[in-house]
Amino acid sequence: MPPPDATPRDRPGFADLFAALPVAAIVVSPDSVIAHANAAAEEMLNLSERAMIGRPLASVLSPPDSDAAGDPGNRAVYDAEITTSKGRSIQVDLSERALPDHPGWRIVTLHGVPGARTIGRSDHSAGERAAAGAAAMLAHEIKNPLSGIRGAAQLLGPHELTTLIVTEVDRVAALIDRMEAFADHRPLQCVAENIYPLIGHARTLAEAGFAQGLRIEERFDPSLPPATVNRDALLQILINLLKNAREAVATVAEPRLTIATAYRHGITRAAAPGQPRVALPIEIAVIDNGPGAPDDIAQHLFDPFVSGRPEGRGLGLALVGKLVRDMGGIVQYAREGEPRATVFRLLLPRG
Repeated sequence: MPPPDATPRDRPGFADLFAALPVAAIVVSPDSVIAHANAAAEEMLNLSERAMIGRPLASVLSPPDSDAAGDPGNRAVYDAEITTSKGRSIQVDLSERALPDHPGWRIVTLHGVPGARTIGRSDHSAGERAAAGAAAMLAHEIKNPLSGIRGAAQLLGPHELTTLIVTEVDRVAALIDRMEAFADHRPLQCVAENIYPLIGHARTLAEAGFAQGLRIEERFDPSLPPATVNRDALLQILINLLKNAREAVATVAEPRLTIATAYRHGITRAAAPGQPRVALPIEIAVIDNGPGAPDDIAQHLFDPFVSGRPEGRGLGLALVGKLVRDMGGIVQYAREGEPRATVFRLLLPRG
C-alpha cells in the first residue's frame, strides 16, 4: 500500500510498472505491430522502444520455427533461438499471452535461457559429466574393497563396532549406487502410459514410508491423455520429488503436500538439431508449503552435489533432472502463489 500521505499522482502508473519489469516484455497489437517495449526488451534486443513502436514484431525478432507456432495468443516455447533485427542470435524461453478484455492484443516475454531452474536441454552439463566420471571411477575403485571390508567385519562376529562398520559400508555403497545412475547414458524406453496409476503408486509408497502421517492432496485434470514416459523413471522422479517435499515441510506448523496435473497448450522444447520441436503438454506438479530453496543455490538445484540441507547429498534432484531429460521432458523449480509455495513442475510429451 502507498504511504498515508501519498497522492494518486505519486502512485506508479502502467508505464512505470511496465518499464521496471525485470523481464523483456513487448506488447503487440492485433495486426502484430509493436505498441510498447520495456527497458529489458530494449537491452536484450539492442533497440530502443521508439525504434520498435509501429514495426511488425517479425521485423524486430524472428519468431520461433513453424513447428512451434501453436496459438500465438497462448504459448510457451523453451530453448527458442531468435534472431534480432541486427542479426544477433539469442537463446530464450519465449512466452505469448493474450491480454484479457482486449481481443487480438498480446504480450510477448523473453527470458534469457536460465541456468538450472529449468532442466531439459539436450546437452549434458559440466557438473553432470563430472558426476558421471566420478561415479564410474568410484564404482570401479571403491565398491570391491568395500565388499571386502564388509565381509571381514561380519566374520568378526556380532559386536557394536562391527555393526557400525557394516552399517557405514552399506551407507557408502548406497551412495555410490546412486551416483552410478549418472554414468548410465543408455536411452530410456518410453511408451504411452496413463500417468495416474504411477502417481497413485508413488503416493502410496510415500504415505506408507517417509510421508507417513501426512496426507498428500490431489488436484487432477481427469481428462489428461497418456504421456510418453518410462514407468520406472517416472516413479523414481515422483518418489524423489515427494521425499524432497516432505523434508522441506519438516519444520512447518501445518505441512501440506499436493500433486497436481494439467494439460498445457503451446509448450514446446528444442529437439535434436534439424528436428521439429517437441510439444510438452502433460504437466505433473509436486507442491509443498515449505520455505523453498535458499536464494544462493536456487539456480543450481539440479546440479550434482548441491543441497540446501546440511545432511543432503545433492543427488536426488540431479537425478530427477537427468531422468526427465532422458524422457524428453523438462522439470522446473518455482516459488508461486500467495501464500508462497514451492512447485516442482514436470512437462512431458503426450503419448
